[in-house]
Amino acid sequence: METNKPVRRKRYSGKYPKTFEEKYKEKQPDKYQDIIEHVMEKGNTPAGMHRSIMVDEILAFLDIKPHQIGLDATLGFGGHFKAMLEKLNHTGHIHGIDTDPIELPKTYERLKKSGFTDQDFTLHHLNFKDLDLVDSKGYDFIIADLGVSSMQIDDPSRGFTFKFDGPLDLRMNPSVGVTASVRLRNMSMEEIEGMLLENADEIYAKEIAQEIINARLKGDFLETTKALHKTIEKALMRLPKSIQKDAIKKASQRTFQALRIDVNHEFEALFEFLEKVPLYLKPSGKVAILSFHSGEDRLIKKAFQHYYREGIYKEIQGPDIPSLDEVHTNPRARSAKLRCAVKK
Repeated sequence: METNKPVRRKRYSGKYPKTFEEKYKEKQPDKYQDIIEHVMEKGNTPAGMHRSIMVDEILAFLDIKPHQIGLDATLGFGGHFKAMLEKLNHTGHIHGIDTDPIELPKTYERLKKSGFTDQDFTLHHLNFKDLDLVDSKGYDFIIADLGVSSMQIDDPSRGFTFKFDGPLDLRMNPSVGVTASVRLRNMSMEEIEGMLLENADEIYAKEIAQEIINARLKGDFLETTKALHKTIEKALMRLPKSIQKDAIKKASQRTFQALRIDVNHEFEALFEFLEKVPLYLKPSGKVAILSFHSGEDRLIKKAFQHYYREGIYKEIQGPDIPSLDEVHTNPRARSAKLRCAVKK
């Protein structure tokens, strides 16, 4: 009689794991704290985790007082959220919004394990543009971190990275909309080129768009992250060898960024969010927004300046950038910009 033997966890060879699936120790900070500390000392982010950026600067600006009501419009791993809850110290309440149905329950459990209860916070599965659907009479402070969480970037199954092979998806909410692969299948060369220019200032937009069309004509619909990366490599093969490797890496990063923005309608969502924020801030309420893309930063800057001229915001600040120490210990912080505003 045959019995089903339990499947053992995949072990990694060598001193350190190389694939996301093998990094099981990094995903258990309570059990393997020494591993977590070692990874962070090297300037890396442990698998399945996210290191929040400019936390001290955001807290200093918000100057949170007991019994205040807040909103974190992009909850993610919950780093900023937890720091704000600690400032409230079980007074007041914070609402958290996130569009990712995979990470939202994980963050809820982490916050509960940290000693916070439903009296302290409420989480909502929403896009941040839909902050008006949260049942609140207004906020003393609102924050938004527009960066992609490390948990999403590092997981090959989400399609946000070309370092490992995975489906070319790139959706924040995998149950909504179409994948990046489907988008590329249905766009013309001109549309692909325009998307790369508008969403990522891609200098090789024309060459990459042409090669994507060439691949499609050959029956390759670029269904995986590696397939798109190899297509970008092919598009830039005529570049001098001295700059080719670095150019391909940066072009791939920008292309994936442009596709992510397109698939998730990020600029449209940000524009709607910026329009609604003043409506839901209490008098003297504060808003702090972290961006990682020049297009996002321009939208935030223009919105803040517009509402300042209209007399709705009485103060605007920024852009501020992370300290050199933070960038050294967390390289993913290097492109961050923080802009803040105070309602009249």
